[in-house]
This record gives sequence, C-alpha cells and structure tokens, in this order.
Amino acid sequence: MASGDVWILGIVMTKFGKHPETDSVGLAAQASRAALADGGVSMRDIGILAAGNLMGGGALGQQLQKQVGQTGIPVYNVANACATGATALRTAIMAIKAGETDMGLAVGVEKLSGAGLLGVGGAKKQSDTWEPSGRQGAIMGLDGRVNTDNMPGTFAQIGMEYGHKYGGVSFELFARISEKNHMHSTLNPLAAYSKAMSVEQIMNDVMIAYPNTRPMCSANCDGAAAAVVVSDEKLKTLSDEQRSRAVRIAASVLTTDPYEVGCQVLPNVNTLTRNAAKQAYEQAGVSPQDLDLVELHDCFATAELVHYDNLMLCDEGNAVDFFESGAAHRDGATPVNVSGGLQSKGHPIAATGIANVWEICHHLRGEAGDRQIEGARLGLAHVIGLGSACGVHILEKAAA
Repeated sequence: MASGDVWILGIVMTKFGKHPETDSVGLAAQASRAALADGGVSMRDIGILAAGNLMGGGALGQQLQKQVGQTGIPVYNVANACATGATALRTAIMAIKAGETDMGLAVGVEKLSGAGLLGVGGAKKQSDTWEPSGRQGAIMGLDGRVNTDNMPGTFAQIGMEYGHKYGGVSFELFARISEKNHMHSTLNPLAAYSKAMSVEQIMNDVMIAYPNTRPMCSANCDGAAAAVVVSDEKLKTLSDEQRSRAVRIAASVLTTDPYEVGCQVLPNVNTLTRNAAKQAYEQAGVSPQDLDLVELHDCFATAELVHYDNLMLCDEGNAVDFFESGAAHRDGATPVNVSGGLQSKGHPIAATGIANVWEICHHLRGEAGDRQIEGARLGLAHVIGLGSACGVHILEKAAA
C-alpha cells in the first residue's frame, strides 16, 4: 500500500430527478454497483466504504453493504452539509494515503424531491421581548429580524453583498447566469431538468428571494453518485484499459470557517472557499488559468457569481467581468457548470460532491458526448455547505 497518488478508477452518477420507486439505499446500491462495474472491480476488492447521506438518519453504509456485499470492511457514515459527498470521497482518499487499504468506495445519496425550501426548520412565533435562554443565555431567534435561515434568502444576500462591494450586479445578470446553466443542461441526459430557459422566462418566474427566482435555485431531487478510488501502486497492477481511464486526484482539500472578527449573522461562504482553492492549487501545482473546466456549487445563481471570485477564476472583484467575457460558457476560456449545475442538473445534497467530480472525470475521459470539452486535461470540482464546510478536488487526465 502506497501513500502517493490516488486515482479515480470507476465513477458513476444516477439520473437525477424523482425516483418514487426506490429509497436511498436502493439508489446508493445502484450507483455503487455501477461504479464498481465502471472500474472493473468488485466489492471483494474494496477495503473501505464511505457512505454520505444527510437526511436519512445514519447507518446508510451498513444498509448499503447488505445490497452490494458484506465483506466486513470498515464503514464510515458521513454527514457534512452540502459537502457530504466530497467528504465521503476524501475519507476514502485519506484511508488510501494512510496505507490502510489500496482501494475504497465512496457514495453519496439523497431523497429530496418535494422537500421544499431547505433551512427554514418551520416557522416559530417569537416574542418581542428578549429573555436569556439557550447556550450561554444569549440565544434568540434571528429569522426575519436581522437575517433569514432559509437558503434562498441567505444566498440572495450573499450575491447582493458582492454587488454592493464591487458593483456591476443586477437582476438580469443573475438571470443570465441561470440561463447559461439551463442551456448547458440540454446536453446532459442525467440532469433533473434538461430545458433551456430564456432570460425573460427566468426573470418572470416565481420570486423566491430577490434576486433569485425559482429557476435560479438549485433543484431538490433524488439521486446518487459513487466513486472507486485506488492507490498508485495498485493501479499499476491493473489492465491497460483500467489504467487509461483512471483519473488522477491532483488535489483533495476540505476546509471549514476560520475564526474572524466580524458579522456572525450572515454566513461567510467566501473565506473557506478561497482557502480551499488556494490549498488545492498549491497541492496540485497548478493555477486557475490551467483549468479546462470547473463544476462549482451554484446552489443559486447568486452563489455562482461569488464563487468565480472565490475560486480565483478571475481577479478579486472581477466576477462580473469574468462572466460578461463569456469565459464561463461551454465554449469559453474556463467553462463553468457544463453539466447544467445544481440549478438544472439538480442537488440531491449528499450526492452532489461526487456528482460534480463525475462530470469532470467524464470530460477528462473524453466520454461526455455532445457537451464534451475538447482536449480537457484538468478540471476542478467544488462544493460548499453552510455551517460551513467546503470541498475542492482537482482532477487530471491520465497520461497517454
């Protein structure tokens, strides 16, 4: 067992959307079996299972084993907000780097169709008189007073804050970002929604939290994704076909919020993402300009804009100019969310981190069909969950 490079040997995502015919375990089993087949291996080859699921209540990994094979290996059940899938993948990667095994399986799955707004937790009547309560006697509900706990409202404020700081944003700009992603989705048969929408349609749809209308919000849906990872030494023993399709994990980074003196009400999605991106570029020995494509966490159109900046795809404060240049489109200098992004592809929370990696791998393998980014050799996958946790993976095409 080696502590050197780790490779993705097999990776699959299911069709995202509504799956009333099965449960989370069934979806996870479907993705896991397909990833094993894609890598040309079986559960007998796997030394660790990392199973990501946020809404299911735990022990998914053990339930999954009963469907795909109980071999007595360690199981790690992972929950880490919207970074759950990326964290499960990193758990398997780190087990290989630690020398505990030479092959691992990571899976993320969620059943979210019909879930509605996330993060609200139910409206609670609040007194207008503050009384000491909660942790350290200093907790009171803030929703609707100085901020909002629901995701659309939070990310709406984050996007508008960027505009106040740097200028150039508008309702129409965010709608055009969403238009790009919906157009990209028409080439992705596994997306929850594969439908082009005009700027006018997007702007005139139901307003959820200004400036995010319904099409500018990530689609809650069902789905799963799974990946088989392998050590460099083990990969050398496999077939020519397996080695030629393997994708090198050039960087794997997970960050959380550092302590900062400042506002503790509006979540800061910027610092931990910039920190993760910086570490990932250093780990991979590349720069943002080397990337051939990016799958970033566009849970809302406003989020995509700020993450152009946070991932250093542009100079600080120049996210609007980056988008206006056409760079983020499929035929641009740095295509972003060619899959359709979370707004169209869908966002079954725990599956997203691995699904974003799958999209990058699909292009690096030259298997993305009509949406293929020609000559793609290097890509970045990003997810962020409030709380907060950020995962960044940089993937590199196998050498010929």
